[in-house]
Amino acid sequence: MGASTNVAPVIIKRKKVIAGGGHHGGAWKVAYADFVTAMMAFFLLMWLLNATTEKQRKGLADYFSPTIPIHRISGGGDGAFGGNDMFSEDILPLDGSGATNRNPTEGRKARGDSGVDKNGVETDQFSSIQEALKGKSGESLVASEMLKHILTRVTDEGLIIDIFSTEESPLFEKDSDTPKPLLRDLARMIARVSGQVVNNIAIEGHVNAHPLVLIENPVWSLSAARATRMRLLLEQAGLESKRVRRVTGHADREPVLKNTMAIRNNRIEVILLRE
Repeated sequence: MGASTNVAPVIIKRKKVIAGGGHHGGAWKVAYADFVTAMMAFFLLMWLLNATTEKQRKGLADYFSPTIPIHRISGGGDGAFGGNDMFSEDILPLDGSGATNRNPTEGRKARGDSGVDKNGVETDQFSSIQEALKGKSGESLVASEMLKHILTRVTDEGLIIDIFSTEESPLFEKDSDTPKPLLRDLARMIARVSGQVVNNIAIEGHVNAHPLVLIENPVWSLSAARATRMRLLLEQAGLESKRVRRVTGHADREPVLKNTMAIRNNRIEVILLRE
């Protein structure tokens, strides 16, 4: 008993270990670094938006876009092309490589500013044709009887030559596409006058409405047949067939008078189309 009392007691001390020590690890440093990087990128973006032009921003956006490696309009630079490439229709208008598939042109040439107002030139040409058709140009072939059947007007589509019937002088035989001698003379005159320009031509046929509701209304076939007859008369008078772009019949759907059965609605419209 006495020997056992001289043995030193065994003391077991349990120590609680906290991982990472007192500074809780380094994860917060990574998060803080990401936050600072994001803020730097944000302020850099704001500076770029304020310091660059629209064209340069377009180039930067194209550079970072993974689906458009080379933009066909803008490169974002300020070198020889000022941010544009050779495919732009606004650059190199005299170079054959300037046209695009979306807006093709004859010969695949770019449609740059040539310094000539084409609309103004066409308007002047249309005015000269109108004067010829009204007999103001001094041409002896324009008879006063023929002038009663012609009206002209310029629209966005082009110069419309309205050839219409009257009670005294119809253009066709009744309910047929057989032309009267008056229409043949008018066709020769229009073919000769339209030779002053190279514009393409559209021909439209219109007829008056029938007084009765028919099982088979002939207005559609009749208007189309009369338009086709006018095309043949113009080609026989010397008009190039390749200039005719369309021949259509509009039946009685577009009357010029409220009275749809009026003879005035029987007409042929020859349109010199704008290029």
